[in-house]
Amino acid sequence: MDSVNQNTQPIGRVSAVPVEALFILSAISQYSGAIIAKRLFDEVSPSTVAVIRVASAAAVLACVGKVWRRRWTRVDLISAAVFGVATAAMNLFFYLALERIDLGIGVAIEFIGPITVAATRTRSRRNWVALLSATSGVMVLAGLELNGGDPLGLFFMLCASACWATYIVMGSKLSAKQGGIQSLGLGLIMGAFVVLPFGSSDLSKVFSSGNLVVRCVAVGMLSTALAYGIDQIVLKRMPTRRFALMSALLPVVALIGGILFLGERPTLLDGLGVSLVLVGVAIQERTT
Repeated sequence: MDSVNQNTQPIGRVSAVPVEALFILSAISQYSGAIIAKRLFDEVSPSTVAVIRVASAAAVLACVGKVWRRRWTRVDLISAAVFGVATAAMNLFFYLALERIDLGIGVAIEFIGPITVAATRTRSRRNWVALLSATSGVMVLAGLELNGGDPLGLFFMLCASACWATYIVMGSKLSAKQGGIQSLGLGLIMGAFVVLPFGSSDLSKVFSSGNLVVRCVAVGMLSTALAYGIDQIVLKRMPTRRFALMSALLPVVALIGGILFLGERPTLLDGLGVSLVLVGVAIQERTT
């Protein structure tokens, strides 16, 4: 096969795993990496962590997808570049925001991007109700930060939100062509060069410490290589609208991770927000 490598298709037992379970696994992997990353910020700048995350994941995904075996057309290269640069920029903006605001609240704000994607693709009354419930929950989670949080942190998270919307739309299109992992691998190589100037300041510090290298690479493996690789399998089996709405679970996972590992303390309003998100995800249609 010239244009599609068989490694990009879900095979064996993976295809039998419920798609919701794969989504949750991706979320847990992604925010496990985020927890490690936030703990690194006392020693390494967020932008440097983002650069190493993108570069290390790009190397792994490019090898897994065997991008050198594919015949890339001009359109393929442009699509991969948009996908990869948007993903790399999303990681950079997310970490710059995460340095300033809590993980759970930050991801709730970032969900504005997926909300927009879901809204443009929602048709039935039931899905509109599900979208309204999930959106209300996320807005409750994000409300305190919007009212009195760090303005620059909010700006960075809104930028990450726009990149997240692009990631979902482009990821859906590329996974439909059965070349999503290849495109993500090549795209992240391009994206790594784009974000490199913003995160070069602490590279020498990281590479002078084996411990820092291992932790930064672990972020890339968990938050990007594994999480985004699973996303490509999920997007192949789930409509873009549903994937975007399922993303409402990510603030919930991030909130739980912040409680367990970062000492963040949610309020009763946060609990209400989580409940509304779960209701929205539960009642949406399961069409494929």
